[in-house]
Amino acid sequence: MNDLRTALADLLDGLPPREVAAAVDRLIANYRGDTPTHAPILRDRADVAAYAAYRMPATFEAVRSALAALADVLPGWTPAGHTDVGGGTGAATWAVQTTWPGERAVTVLDWAEPALAVGRRLAAAHPALKDARWQRARIGADLTLDDTDLVTVSYVLNELAEPDRAALVDAAARAARTVVIVEAGTPAGYARVIEARDRLIRAGFRIAAPCPHSAACPIAPGTDWCHFSARVGRSSLHRQVKGGSLAYEDEKFSYVAATRLPAEPAPARVVRRPQIRKGQVLLDLCEADERLSRGTVTKRHGDLYKAARDADWGDAWPPYDSAS
Repeated sequence: MNDLRTALADLLDGLPPREVAAAVDRLIANYRGDTPTHAPILRDRADVAAYAAYRMPATFEAVRSALAALADVLPGWTPAGHTDVGGGTGAATWAVQTTWPGERAVTVLDWAEPALAVGRRLAAAHPALKDARWQRARIGADLTLDDTDLVTVSYVLNELAEPDRAALVDAAARAARTVVIVEAGTPAGYARVIEARDRLIRAGFRIAAPCPHSAACPIAPGTDWCHFSARVGRSSLHRQVKGGSLAYEDEKFSYVAATRLPAEPAPARVVRRPQIRKGQVLLDLCEADERLSRGTVTKRHGDLYKAARDADWGDAWPPYDSAS
């Protein structure tokens, strides 16, 4: 992330915050909204600058968190190729590089040329991304993807009408051995993720994360939604644009990671922020037997109690290093 922060700082050096504030507000409405735009969200230089200042770090952290969960389930696996669909300025591409360092075949597809131009410029700061291909493409029903190890689709499905969403997920399933989809951590974002999850399962994928199973989600429709949180450090420009004083914010996101590779998902997943009380920790879990439960870990559990005190929202449970 330090390399990305440096590249972003160089890109945004001298940019007046007032020029991007209005664009930031519109981006927030679009990314949190439910209505497809039928047009690129990033339309011009002001939009791309706003995204780079405000949304790119949050997207990076959300995707990085999802990829970290996937990497835990697939130890020793490194993707030899990556296609970032709707990748814009390349946040997911940087997240893949952070998770699995090294050179690989990388293609970033987006329908907004201004975003691709910024992505190329940022990638020039990272030696492993110097040969990445940045290609303009209409993200929708007519999209064709080349075969690759990993396809990421982050904060894209909300821009598409339902037929295009379905076609995109199907195209990713045909092309990739592993697919990671990230959306905003809202009820609507979760619904889009579940829709994609179901399509991937029907295409023969198994769920690697966050779910500990590939059966139906145990959350009753309309009662709750599965989402997680990633801590995002704010730059000085970020704080100026949004008028905030805190050095961080929490990005809420929903995701699914599915694979054709042999993978053993976590025995359970912490699906709410753990509640630490005197002598005990309460953990809300999604479990492998397709149910939600609340577990209580107390001091008499010894090392597991220490692990529970360190557990975070979104973690596997029990931790991989203590599951045995």
